[in-house]
Amino acid sequence: MIEYGKILVFVMPIFLLLIIIEKIYGHYKGEDTSPNMDSVSSISSGMVNSVKDVLGLSITLISYDWIASKIAIFHLETTTVAYIIGFIAIDFYGYWSHRFSHQINFLWNKHAIHHSSEEFNLACALRQPISSFVNLFTFLLIPAALLGVPSKVIAVTLPIHLFLQFWYHTKHIKKIGFLENILVSPSHHRVHHAINPEYMDKNHSQIFIIWDKLFGTFQEELETVPPVFGITRPAQTWNPIRINFQHLWLMIKDAWRAENWKDKIAIWFKPTGWRPENFEEKYPVHKIKDVYAFEKYGTKHSRKLMIWSIAQAVITLLFISYLYNFIAVIGLPNVFVYGAFIFVTVYSYTELMDARKISIFWEILRFTFGIAIITYFGDWFSMNQLFPYANYIIIGYLTLSLIVTVYFVSINFEREKVVLA
Repeated sequence: MIEYGKILVFVMPIFLLLIIIEKIYGHYKGEDTSPNMDSVSSISSGMVNSVKDVLGLSITLISYDWIASKIAIFHLETTTVAYIIGFIAIDFYGYWSHRFSHQINFLWNKHAIHHSSEEFNLACALRQPISSFVNLFTFLLIPAALLGVPSKVIAVTLPIHLFLQFWYHTKHIKKIGFLENILVSPSHHRVHHAINPEYMDKNHSQIFIIWDKLFGTFQEELETVPPVFGITRPAQTWNPIRINFQHLWLMIKDAWRAENWKDKIAIWFKPTGWRPENFEEKYPVHKIKDVYAFEKYGTKHSRKLMIWSIAQAVITLLFISYLYNFIAVIGLPNVFVYGAFIFVTVYSYTELMDARKISIFWEILRFTFGIAIITYFGDWFSMNQLFPYANYIIIGYLTLSLIVTVYFVSINFEREKVVLA
């Protein structure tokens, strides 16, 4: 918990700086691939995912340590060789867990968030799941366990492997020469994120493209087929928490509606998107039929709402930075209270981004939650020791946020309907 929080304190500013550079470069080139609302939604998704991971809100059914203790043939020391072997083993593990997430219906729920952006940019790399509470794929690390790669090596290498997947989420890098034959490139990953029929369910590799070529899932980006991004059942929301559970909710409803037990069970394990016979007619769900003729979500919004949404994301990042920097001081179980506040915060302002009037309920809940924390603890998780007026600043912010939400819901949304009509 503490160690991962420290890692995130280091990498978060780097990711944000690169996202800003991509935005500026795109504006300079006349090809802005990072619309502000989309980027705020992506960054917000990254925030709630990182909080979930730092709080350890997931379980592993079978630990790597247990597997290694049972089947290890060798016992490697913690050396450079062990890290190289561990990294390759994790990449093999990543390929198959990624591929399964695309091919099995109930597993798609945890991965849909990553594909939900209708853009392709560095920010969308931060769209990571909070709905994945159980790690089912530790068995895929059996090659590392057989070779006796130390668990410490796996623990260190896993986040490095994840962070190295950030850079290739961009449209601005076209091809990388001979490295296209070795590494996953932006071109390869554009194919993976595309919903064009020619590109669907291709290029699952995460670092080394060799796995796709070896297991028959490789597809080169075609000049005649420009990739179109998103998911075929579009999310139609900026709220990352909603997106995380949309597919699961559809499966639950379909399983409930199914008339026979075979379909009630099969729906979870069938290929992604499968529904019982005639359900598309009986219970239709919006689906993109022509990838070149659909309107992207949220392209019409007020400039005021956009500016406020960016401000909310920045302020939330400051709250999270404090959590990660002082997680040891905050301590258990208070970090879970803090984490809950972050989740409610992101839910509230992304509901507002969607122009949902229910956002005022979530903002009132957040205001009450924040005031209750200060009242109960006497300050904001010991922040007064660093900033003498921290309580007043936070109460002032919560009050302002509530007032602004009331303004948008009661006045601005109605005005914008007239302007945008």
